[in-house]
Amino acid sequence: MTLPKKKYLIAGGLAIPVLALALFAARMTTNMTTNLMGGSDPLVVPAGTAIHVRLDHSLATNQNGFGESFAATVVSPVIVNGKEVIPAGSKAQGVVVDSRPSGRLKGRAYMALALSTVDVGGANYEVHTSTVGRSSGDHKKRNIALIGGGGGGGALIGALAAGGKGALIGGPVGAGAGLAVAAITGRKQVTIPAESGMTFRLTQPLTIPEG
Repeated sequence: MTLPKKKYLIAGGLAIPVLALALFAARMTTNMTTNLMGGSDPLVVPAGTAIHVRLDHSLATNQNGFGESFAATVVSPVIVNGKEVIPAGSKAQGVVVDSRPSGRLKGRAYMALALSTVDVGGANYEVHTSTVGRSSGDHKKRNIALIGGGGGGGALIGALAAGGKGALIGGPVGAGAGLAVAAITGRKQVTIPAESGMTFRLTQPLTIPEG
């Protein structure tokens, strides 16, 4: 049976919208599948990128040992290719990777820290960063001054008490007293106050799915 030309035109006109709808539905299905499968490219923060934080609480070598964790807050956003990857205010966790208290008369106190995780959009991501270290000053000169000062004081007291001979006796006594003072006060710990700013750098790339 042959359809009139007019009916052919009508049938063709109806087929075009139906075909367009079918193509549109197929495209939407593809996009939905891609999104569900996480098809968007993740954001990669390259190694060497700086993460600036401030400590949420204080740390000290005579209170915090190796392996203890600490909390920090990101103070400036981390931006990669014009996109904010880690917003300012994000919470971070770190770990004490070294902690050595000071000795009585020698040995500097030392503490080293590294970041371990950072929170982005409610998800924690493991990070590998460089360490940041703090050490106490050398107290050797101060101990010498304390010991010497003790000796001089003892000599002066001895001289006043018994003349020249007393000076010879008082000197060693004073030196002993100075040594005791140095032993009591010679420990110089590293203390890092709360709100202290620190900069860590990624040693490995950090991958964050693009939200």
